[in-house]
Amino acid sequence: MKMIIAVINNDDVAAASAALSREGFWLTKLSTTGGFLMAGNTTFMIGTEDDKVDIVIEILSRHCSSRKEKVTSKHSLGRGLVSDSVIKEVTVGGATVFVLSVDRALHL
Repeated sequence: MKMIIAVINNDDVAAASAALSREGFWLTKLSTTGGFLMAGNTTFMIGTEDDKVDIVIEILSRHCSSRKEKVTSKHSLGRGLVSDSVIKEVTVGGATVFVLSVDRALHL
């Protein structure tokens, strides 16, 4: 048995969740915040059999696309100055996926 933990951009959650549900996967969704952009994400926790891990990863890769966005950040310019208009292009979306072995799973 495996536990898949997938951190997903909020823009991709609805499509990924629907696709996983259509294929019979159960998941738990947690609201999370990324440390880099301080933007909202959703973390899926999906328990599944070892032979179905690649199916989950394929579904996530189809529905969690990465894309470029321009973001405004407030940060110090190194001399105590703060710029309110620094715009950076960053890659968002996609999914960060962790696959963990599970020794025991119980439904109580």
